[in-house]
Parts: sequence; structure tokens; C-alpha cells
Amino acid sequence: MALSFCGNDRGDAYSVEKGVLDNGCFVDALNLVPHVFLLFITFPILFIGWGSQSSKVQIHHNTWLHFPGHNLRWILTFTLLFVHVCEIAEGIVSNTRMGSYHLHLFMPALMGFIAATTSVVYYHNIETANFPKLLLALFIYWILAFFTKMIKLWKFAEAKMGVNELSFCITALLVVLYGLLMAVEINVIRVRKYVFFANPQRVKPPEDLQDLGVRFLQPFVNLLSKATYWWMNPLIIGAHKRPIELKKIGKLPIAMRALTNYMRLKDSYEEQRQKTEDPEKSPSIWKSMYRAFGGPILLSSTFRYMADLLGFAGPLCISGIVKNLHNSTDIDRTNKTANMPFGVDFMSSTELLKNTSVLAVLLFLALVLQRTFLQASYYVTIETGINLRGALLAMIYNKILRLSTSNMSMGEMTLGQINNLVAIETNQLMWFLFLCPNLWAMPVQIIMGVILLYYLLGNSALIGAGVILLLAPVQYLIATKLANTQKSTLDYSTDRLKKTTEILKGIKLLKLYAWENIFCDRVEETRGKELTSLKTFALYTSMSIFLNAAIPIAAVLATFVTHAYIEEVRLSPDKAFASLALFHILVTPLFLLSTVVRFAVKALVSVQKLSEFLQSDEIGDDSWRNGEMYMSLEVGKKYKYHENTKAINRKGRYRMDNYEQPMRRQLRPTETEDVAVEVNDGSFTWGSNLSTLTDINIRIPTGQLTMIVGQVGCGKSSLLLAMLGEMQTISGKVYWSNKNRYSVAYAAQKSWLLNATVEENITFGSPFNKQRYKEVIDACSLQPDIDLLPFGDQTEIGDRGINLSGGQRQRICVARALYQNTNIVFLDDPFSALDIHLSDHLMQEGILKFLQDDKRTVVLVTHKLQYLIHADWIIAMKDGSVLREGTLKDIQTHDVELYEHWKTLMNRQDQELEKETEMESQTTLERKTLRRAFYSREAKNHIDDEDEEEEVEEEDDDNMSTTTSRRSKIQWKMCCRYLSSGGFLMVFLMVSSKLAKHSVMVAIDYWLAAWTSSNPHNQSLDDAFLNSTNYTQNDDTQIAQHRSYVPVFIILCGAAIALCLITSLTVEFLGVAAATNLHHNLLNKIIHAPIRFFDVTPLGQILNRFSADTNIIDQHIPPTLESLTRSTLLCLSAIGVIAFVTPTFLIALVPLSVAFYFIQKYFRVASKDLQDLDDSTQLPLLCHFSETAEGLTTIRAFRHEARFKQRMLELTDTNNTAYLFLSAANRWLEVRTDYLGAVIVLTAAVAAIWSTSQSGLVGLGLTYALTVTNYLNWVVRNLADLEVQMAAVKKVNSFLSTESENYEGSMDFSQVPEDWPQHGEIKIHDLCVRYDSNLKPVLKQVNAHINPGQKVGICGRTGSGKSSLSLAFFNMVDVFEGKIVIDGIDICKLPLQTLRSRLSIILQDPVLFSGSIRLNLDPERTCTDDRLWEALEIAQLKNMVKSLPGGLDAVVTEGGENFSVGQRQLFCLARAFVRKSSILIMDEATASIDMATENILQKVVMTAFADRTVVTIAHLVSSILEAEQVLVFSSGTLVESDSAPNLLAQENSLFSILVRTHK
Repeated sequence: MALSFCGNDRGDAYSVEKGVLDNGCFVDALNLVPHVFLLFITFPILFIGWGSQSSKVQIHHNTWLHFPGHNLRWILTFTLLFVHVCEIAEGIVSNTRMGSYHLHLFMPALMGFIAATTSVVYYHNIETANFPKLLLALFIYWILAFFTKMIKLWKFAEAKMGVNELSFCITALLVVLYGLLMAVEINVIRVRKYVFFANPQRVKPPEDLQDLGVRFLQPFVNLLSKATYWWMNPLIIGAHKRPIELKKIGKLPIAMRALTNYMRLKDSYEEQRQKTEDPEKSPSIWKSMYRAFGGPILLSSTFRYMADLLGFAGPLCISGIVKNLHNSTDIDRTNKTANMPFGVDFMSSTELLKNTSVLAVLLFLALVLQRTFLQASYYVTIETGINLRGALLAMIYNKILRLSTSNMSMGEMTLGQINNLVAIETNQLMWFLFLCPNLWAMPVQIIMGVILLYYLLGNSALIGAGVILLLAPVQYLIATKLANTQKSTLDYSTDRLKKTTEILKGIKLLKLYAWENIFCDRVEETRGKELTSLKTFALYTSMSIFLNAAIPIAAVLATFVTHAYIEEVRLSPDKAFASLALFHILVTPLFLLSTVVRFAVKALVSVQKLSEFLQSDEIGDDSWRNGEMYMSLEVGKKYKYHENTKAINRKGRYRMDNYEQPMRRQLRPTETEDVAVEVNDGSFTWGSNLSTLTDINIRIPTGQLTMIVGQVGCGKSSLLLAMLGEMQTISGKVYWSNKNRYSVAYAAQKSWLLNATVEENITFGSPFNKQRYKEVIDACSLQPDIDLLPFGDQTEIGDRGINLSGGQRQRICVARALYQNTNIVFLDDPFSALDIHLSDHLMQEGILKFLQDDKRTVVLVTHKLQYLIHADWIIAMKDGSVLREGTLKDIQTHDVELYEHWKTLMNRQDQELEKETEMESQTTLERKTLRRAFYSREAKNHIDDEDEEEEVEEEDDDNMSTTTSRRSKIQWKMCCRYLSSGGFLMVFLMVSSKLAKHSVMVAIDYWLAAWTSSNPHNQSLDDAFLNSTNYTQNDDTQIAQHRSYVPVFIILCGAAIALCLITSLTVEFLGVAAATNLHHNLLNKIIHAPIRFFDVTPLGQILNRFSADTNIIDQHIPPTLESLTRSTLLCLSAIGVIAFVTPTFLIALVPLSVAFYFIQKYFRVASKDLQDLDDSTQLPLLCHFSETAEGLTTIRAFRHEARFKQRMLELTDTNNTAYLFLSAANRWLEVRTDYLGAVIVLTAAVAAIWSTSQSGLVGLGLTYALTVTNYLNWVVRNLADLEVQMAAVKKVNSFLSTESENYEGSMDFSQVPEDWPQHGEIKIHDLCVRYDSNLKPVLKQVNAHINPGQKVGICGRTGSGKSSLSLAFFNMVDVFEGKIVIDGIDICKLPLQTLRSRLSIILQDPVLFSGSIRLNLDPERTCTDDRLWEALEIAQLKNMVKSLPGGLDAVVTEGGENFSVGQRQLFCLARAFVRKSSILIMDEATASIDMATENILQKVVMTAFADRTVVTIAHLVSSILEAEQVLVFSSGTLVESDSAPNLLAQENSLFSILVRTHK
């Protein structure tokens, strides 16, 4: 056929006799004009360069949207494009029904499509360049297009065309759209005044875009970029070159910051509070959440509804395509020509929808739209969820800062509860919000689905739907069971972790006593319970997966079999496959519904907890502390929330607090008032209205040193806190002089450190002053400690940093109080963890010199009475009230008895001083442990540090390419390692059952295709349908033949359901088997590792393997693995089926696979980085909450609440940024894989239409193509997840290569005498010892002989090798030359278990394990009760233990915290005595205990161990002055060996020098 614009099958095509506008072809030509005009004007502007006229402000200019009505314009343009597509389709189809080509039917529509596309590109460029005058071109275009279309519509109406003709509807729609776009354009002129007005409006970009730190651009980019996450491209592709860091993701836009959202939530919460009349009733959090965040949720739900409705287009289009595949389109035209308006055969919309190509395109568009809406819905809920979480965290934090101290200390609010609120409850609510739109979208989806099924299949559809609905409650039941099992698993794993932590903390003791296996079994026992719970969990999970896979099969089976027997109409392929697709759609909401309901229940609980927390007691109102006025308080008043303590100030940019940091006064004028703080008739309580402090009348003189003394527990610390306003006041007044209240520094008794550097801990937010800082450090003698730290005072300390000892922590806290430039300093027992030298130094340099020279008011609580002589004012307390107040002289004259009592105590303390002619003070010991921890690390350079997962990255940082390739690889080796841990049988079962299952699934659908297409007697399908109504004998055989397919169908479905069960079980139990083996091996490796391993590996790192990593292996890898294999196999089988049906599809598959490969490659790398960022930013946030809760009193005393709030907001925002980027990256991936899926469906449909396949097979291919869109992104997401999770296996695996100690020994256990060592004789020959084969020796050529029963002392300066010798006795270190012979046996040849179980040792740090006293004394359960009581009696503990409930079975809490340090040390002595060994080694056992306990210990050792060999490693030289033999070490060699008196007699012996220097 020849081409011509108006067609050449009619003569009058080009005639205009009836009038120009009455020629339809001319009207269409007229419609071309505006489009051509637009293209002519815009192309030069777009292409002949147009230097982007950048705005004057430096911003992300390509994202700044200048013009109003922006989103509306994009939506209208997209609608316009869609209508143009319909117009083109209608034109082309009409054209095929004409005698010759009529270009005018589709040419203008095609040009319109191009013009509309150009208009939006043109607009976007003008907008980002802010050049509004160029918009005039668009304005003119809209006007022209509007009028030309109007003419066409008017002519159609004249020709009596109506809504029946599709062409009329399309033209009417276009008129409306052009009109609306014109209105949008007029609005831009109205607002921006860029033309027709004298002065155009100047605009400033939004604040966020002026800030280059804001990198999250989703709210600012145009609609297309919003929908496809195009703005994420640079980030995700860039991640491949170098890892994404925090700097790269920048800050959050203001609207998403925690502070903004906190203000929103708080305002609506306060509104609720004002509405409730009853003050006791808490405001509804639900309502406040709805008020603050309801809008976006509604928007998201709208998107969700649209997506769900579009989802049903898939099955319907498939039905249409299959039905009309081979229908002829020849329609009788004879009588039409007469009344064709404009001589064109216009068609109705139903006729158009019978065209298969049109349906294929519609299916494609519907899929693209559906996916876009779905992702938009997800994104909006996630963003809202994150905003809500930020707001809740800020709300909880504000509340924590105002919690009353009694709440914390009386245990109403434990740290654990607060951590749970932060870590669990807020996340539960966030997740609920994510899933929220499902709650109301799913029922609609289900109802729609059932209606459509009924429309397709009649009554039999209801049976299928019934099957689904009946099984849904079962799923819900399983889901709740799962949640409960998870809870019990969590309890067991917490318990297991506690036991593991204890083992690791006391590993040295366990190894020395050869108890590691006993305690290892304790952990294994708990692990056993945890595994039982895990198995239940695995069972329920596999049931849930099974039901999810089996329900659609069962439903399809029920439906089709019933249909074959009930309905009289044969099942046609179009209906069969449309309903198959519908069943697939229906399963998802039903499966998810159970999850959503579960989350809704959890959310209700979380809100309840939050509500209780927000209603809990707060600390008193602040006004009385300002000291302006006296304010008496009614008895027992509890402070509820008062309106006047608004913590938020609306002025300026949202400030968190209306009080700023108090101004630090550099110069102190001479103080006028002589009293800094005064308390009159005060009674204070810690809640429960029992007063703790009564009748308090004291005054603290300004600029002087006041000491508060008294026995333990008499209320000294409480008095300080009462003055700081932390206690509840029952009666009386606290009065602060005006300038002092805002100027207090406070060091609490229990030291509290921030997770920050040493310097930050000391300066604590004050400006850094080098000289002052140095003075403070010297006063607290911190320099030697700082020198030991790996990065000096820039080393991270605190929970997550390096572990410091008690004394070191305490000195840092005191340094903090000294450094602050405040008028008043409160020190609560700063000497409690310090030895005598340090206490003296701190008292002289820090308190008397540094603070007093500065004329600061100091209040000091202490037990060290020898310092009373320095006090200007003394307050003596007893049982919660003041016993005496005055100067030391006053007390000497007025209360002689008290003074004498003090004197005797002082004498005792002086003797203690005498005795501490110390060999090695406690501080030196602390420093020594620190040093040992670090110097030993140098040896282990390859230590895989937490943060540096990839050793590769360290080595070739410069070589980017290797890093990249290394980062984007999945660790297949680790996958194999994981699978092999699960056992080869399980792996084989899993693989074979998975393959079988998917093959059977394909077979079912193939059989269905064959069944529905079966064409008896080679009738054409149409005939078969026509005849099916009039029954004849012939039809009966036909029906019978039709039903003959049923049995096979039933068998296949049954097999598929069985295989679903098998696959789901094998995967889950493979996971359990792997988890069991990996944990078992890990525990055994670590417990049996040499002690050196624990010196060089940080405890936190080992614990991480047992907590986080084990948890991932236990619970996260199996479901990911299952999901990954399932979605991969589904996609592969789908692609296989399509290729089988239409082989041409394989050509299109090549570019699609390439695209898919690159998408997943980039995404996996970026996703891993973002996941790491999210994890690494979450920890500091949680730590900040718990450290705030721990240090509440300190923060409030310093008045630093505002600074801490600021920090919390920063941390929350950082974490939220990472999380938002992660979810945006997920959306980026899903949109792309979904579009790919849509393209697959389109190519499959087009290939099918062109091919000559059976209609049944085409239906099969398309149904499979539809499933691909759902599963493609899961393949990638699961791959990315698995990659992250396999890192856990890798970390665990890195510990499995640790070498164990050699437990065997060269002697057989039977060769060792039962009672060895019976005498306790020790000979040391040329002993050389080192900690590791690549370190220097710590003992060189030591020779010594210790006779049976001898009491030997070992001394020497720090680091001289004394402790190393004690470890050598137990073969804990590497003895590489020489030997130690005990009672004739070389200990290196003995099995370790035997050697260590026959010697006893008492360590410097007393270690107790949680459990019973019996367990701590005799875990092997070999001794009688009498023996245990005897040991306790010797250790002077018998009476104390008798008084405990349960006696020997009394509870010991974690670390023995319920006993004092002295008691713990005595328990260790009893433990050593229970083991009746003839050799006892005491390793500085008296270093950390008081005088009284030490005396007991010495006495017991002398009497109870009279006949045994005792080797004492001395910390006080005085403790070995009576020793029968003294060994003096110096830098690893033995320099002197003789009895103590003999050595003392030699003037210049090292021993006598040591004794003299420490006197």
C-alpha cells in the first residue's frame, strides 16, 4: 500500500468543498502545527548549548526546583504521554482497518508524544537554570495545542460522535490536559512575575540546598528522579571505586532531623496532655503520633492502593492476550462505509482492547506504574518511620535527663529497661509504621482478588479462596509461636553470653586451676537449651515457609479440580492462567498479614511501655537551686511534670534548652558571702518516703576545704547529692549563694567515663587550656598511665574503648572535676580506689595546692582520717544525720571521745602507711596490666581488628583496583565453610529437594497448559466452546477426555506440596546443624587457647564472636539462604519456561542479563558499605543513651544537659542518615529490577504474539514472566545480605585457626603418682621463659632450689619477671630452655590438666563466678561439706556464710559483686585451701585488700599452710621480711637468693635497698 497523509483509497480525501474544517484530514494536519512549532523552538535552545546560567548562590543547583506547580506539571505531563500512547495505538489499529495507509490517524499523535517528552526535558533544564523567561515558549505551545484540539473536539461533536468512539474520549481528555497545563503556566507567571510585570520576584534557594553538607536529595529532586532514585546513581556507582564513608552521605535535610521531628511530636503530645482533664491519665501516644506523622502515612496508603489495583491489570491482560491470540480481526465492513464520519473507521474502546499488541503495551505500562507506586509507598513509610524513631529517641532522652535519681537507684528504672526502650521499643514502632499501610491495603487486595476469581471461574473459585482463608489462621498461629520461641531463644542466649563472659574474664584462674572444661560444660549446657529452642524456631520457620509455598498449590488444585467436575464450560487457557496469576497475587497479602498483625500487637506493647516511662517520676523543679530565694517544700512532695519547666525554647533556630552552658568565670572576685551552701532542717529521701537523711543543718564555708567523714553507709554521699538536688526533699531548705549554683564540679564515688578520648573525658566540654590541663594531669599523676596508652591522651576509653582499672578511672574523674573552672568542687571519696602514694600526691598537689590556691570551695568525702588536719571545716556524720560540725580544734575541745576514736583510727592508718613500704603499689600493678596488654599486641600484628575486616585494605590501600575487586566478591569460601559445617548429607538433601520441587512446579503449570489447550477431535477452540452447551454423546467423551487430565494434576500437586515441606525443613535444619558445629568448635578453641591469646585479643572482640556473630549464624543466615535459593531458582525456571515457549526471547535476554549484572554488582558493594555505616553509627547512639543514664548525677551536677542533648541529636541524625541512604539504595535497586522485570514481560508478550505457539503455552510463559518481576530484586537483596552475614562466619572462622595449648604432655597420666607433689620440693634449672616465640625472654637462666615446706618470698621492681615465674610453675608461658622439677618430675612433661590440678594459687585480683558458694570453692564437686566448712573457717568466713540464706548454696552474683573485695580475696584463700596441695603460690594476693583482711590472710597462711611450700610474690616487701628464703629479681634474672635477715644485713644488697627506699 502506498503511503499518503490522507490515504488514497478515497477520492475526496483532499477536497475542501464542504469547508476547510470539515475535512478530518485537514483538522489532523492542523493538530500537527503546535507540536512542530515546539520542536523548532526548543531544539536549538536545548542543543546549541546553553551555558547553565547558574544562580549566584553556591548550591546543588541541578536539584533546586524554582517554579511553583512543579509536581503537578510532571504528573500532568506523564498523563499526557499516556493518553498520547493510547491515541497512537488507536490510530494505528484504525489504520489497519482502512483500505490504504492513513498517516493522519497516528502521525499527529506520534508528534504529540515527542513534543510532550521534549516539553518536560526543556522545562527541567530551564527550571534548574532558573531562566523563567524561556517558559514563554511552553506557554504558547499549550495555548496552540489547546485550541487545535478544541477544534477537533467541536467537529467530532458536530458529526454526532459520542463517548462510544474511543477517538472522541481521547480528544476530550487531551483538551482537558492542555487546559490544565496552560493554567499551571499562568500560575508560574502569577507567582514569579517574570513577564508582564515590572519587577520580577527574586527567589532564594531553600536552606537545605545552600548547605553543601546535605547530601540526601530525595525531597528536592524532580518527580522522575524521585520515582527512580536517579540522584542516587553517583553514590552507588562511586561506591565501587572507593568505600562510602560518613562524610560522603553528609547531613539530613532539616525536615528530617531528630530535633524538627521531636518538636512536632512533643507539640502534639503536649496538646494531648492539655486535653486530658485527669492529670494522672497519660496522654495518648498513638494520637500524638497520628497528629505528627499521619499525613505521610495517608499518602503512602494512597500509593499503596493504586499499586494494588494496578497489580490486577497483569492477570487481566494475560487473560486478554491468550484469549485473542489467534482470533481473526477481520470484521465485516460492508455496511459501515456509508456512515463513517470523516471517512474513517473509528473504533470503540472494547475493540481496541481486543488487540493483543495493545494489551502487551498496556501490561508493560501497568507493571511499570504499579512498581513505581509500590516503591514510592515503601519509601514514604520508611522515611516517616525513621522520622518517628528520631522523635521518640529525643523524647526518651529528654526524659532520661529529668528522671529522678531514686528511680534509677531504687531499681524502678533499670539501665536495661532504658536500653530496651531505645534499642527495641522505638524500633518496634518504626517497623510497625513501615508495615502500617499493609493493614488497610491488604483486605482490599484480598477482596478484589476473590471478586476477579469469581468473575473468571464462577463458584469453583470460591473453593480455592476458601482454602486460602482457612489456612491463613494457621499461619497467624505459627507466626505467634515463632515470636514466643524467639523470646525464649533470646533468654537462653543472654544466659549463655553471661556465662561465656565470666569464663573469659576469669580465664586465667580457670586455666591455673584446670577448671576450664567444667565451666566450658556449663556454657555447653545452656547452649544445649538454646539449641533446643533454636530447633523449635527452625521447625516453625520451615512450617511458615512451607505454608507460604503450599497454599497457592493447594488452592489451585482445589479450584481447577472442582471446576472440571462442577462447571459445564471447559476450562480455557486464558481463564486458567489469569486465575493462576491471581492466586499468586493473593498469597502475598495473606502471608504478610500474619506478620503485620504480629507487629501491631508488639507496637501496642511498646507504646504501653513508652507511656509508662514518660509518666515516671522526675527530679524536682530547678527553680529552687538558683539560690535567689528560699523555697520550702511540702512533705513528701513528688515532682510530676510541671508546665513551667519547658525544656524547649522556641526562640531562634530550635534550641534544645533555654539554659545555655553557664558562663565560665575566669576571674573570681573576692567572695562576699562566707557561706557557699547551707542546709536548714533538711530531711531527704530516696523515695519510698523513708527519710535517708534527717535533721540536717550544715553550712559549707566559701573558698575553704570542708571534709565529710563517717562510717560506711552513714549518708555522706547522699548528703552531697541532696545538696545537688538529686534527692527528694521531705522538709527543709537548701540554700545556694547566688553565683555558685551554676558553677559546680562533681566527682562521683563510682567513677563514670564517657566513650571518648582521655582528653575529652578530662576537659568535659570546657575549652582546652594546655597549661591547666598539664597541671591537672600531674596533680592526679596520670602522666605515667597516659604514656602507656597506645595513642596517649587521644586513646578512646570507656565501655567501647580500652579497659582501665578502677584507680585509673577514678583519677580521670577527679581530674575532670579539677579541670573545670568552677567555684565549688564536690569530691565523693576520691581516694577509695587509690593506693597511699597516689592519695597523698592527689591530696597535696591536687586538693591543697591546685584547688586551694585558686580559692575554690571544696567539699571532700573521705575515709582517710589522716587528712583531717588539712580540713578548714569538718562535718562528721552518723546514721543519716550530722554528728558534729566544726574545725578539728572545736571537735578536739568539745567532743573528746570522738577525737580519741579518730586518733586510734588514724594510728592504725599510719601503721598501714608504715607497712606500705611498698614493693609495688597498686597503681604500678594497674600500669603493669595495661603495659602487658599493649606490649604483647605488637607481637600479634596480624590481629584482625574489628573495624578492619579486610586485611587487604590495609596492605594495598594505594592499589584501588584490588580493593574493589576484593570488596565486590562474595566470600564463596565462607559459604562452603558454612555449608560444610552443616554436614554434607543435609547439603545434598537441600540441593536435590530444591531442584525437584522447582521441576515439579514447572511440570504442574505445563500440565495445566496442556490440559486447557487440549483440543479433542481437532476442533478449533471456538467450535469446542460453541458446542459445549448442546449435549450430545460426542460431548460426553469430550468431557471424559477433559477430565482424564485430573489424576495426573492431583498427583503432581501432591508431590509439589510434599517437596515444599522437605525443602523448607532441610534448609532450616542445615542452619541449625551449622550453628551447632560452629559454636561448639569456637568455644573449645577459645577455652583451650594459650593465655597469651587473651593478652593480645581484646575481650570485646572475643565476646563479639559469641554474641553478634553467633546470633547471625543462628538466626539470620538460614532464612537468607532459603530466600536466596528460592528466588534464584524461581527466576531461572521462569526464564527457562519463557525461552521454551518462545525461543526468540533468548535474543532479548542478552542485553537484559548484562543490565541486571551491572545493577546487582554496583548495588551489592554500596549496600554492604551502607549496612556497615548503619551498624557502626548505631552503636555510639545506644552507648550514649546508656552512658547518660549511668552518669546522670554527674551530668546534672555539671549542668551539661544541653551539651549531651546536642550530642544525642547528632548521633541520632547520623544513624538516621545511614539508614535512610540504605533504604533509598534498596529502593534504587528495586525500581531498576522491577523495570527490568517489566521489560521481560513485554518481550515475552511480544515474542508470544509473533510466534505461533499454542495459546495455553503462551499463558504459561506470561504467568511465569509476571513472577520474575517479584523475585528479581530478592535475588540481589538476598545476595547482598548473605554477603554481609557471611562476614560473621569469616570472623568465627578466623578464631578457629587459633592454636590450642598442648594439653597432652609427654608423660602418661597413669605414670604420675596419685599424691604428687607429696613434699613440695621445687628445683629450677637454667630456666628461660618468654611469652611468645617471637618475643624477648622475660626470665633468663634462673636457678633456684626450694625445700619442702619452705616459705619463700619473691620480690623485685616492676617488670622484673616475678609474675612470669609464677606462670612458669603452671606451664602457662613458653619455657624454651631449662626446666622446673617438682618432686622429681619435670613439669613440662606432665599433661597440663594433671599439673594444674595439683598446685594451688591465689591471684592478685579475686575472681568469683556467678552461681553458689559451693561452685566457687569446689566446682568439681569432689569435696564433702565438712571440708568446705573447714576451709571457710580457716579463711574466717564461716560465720558470714552461715548467716546467708542457703549457706554453701547461697547465691554469688556476677563477679561476686555481693561481697566486698576483702571477702572475695578470703574466698580465694578458702578455695586454695580446699585443694589440699603441698605447694601454694600467692601472686601479689594482698595488693587490693585492706589491712584487716591482709592480717587474717598472713595469719592463715602461717598456720593453715605451716607444712606446705608457700611461694609469695610480694607486693609489700614488709610481707616477706619473715621469709625463710627470698629471691630477688631484676630485669628477668635472679640476682640474690638468701634468707631475709641475711640479705638485710648486707648494706648494698638490692633487697635492703628496696626495703629502705620504700620505708
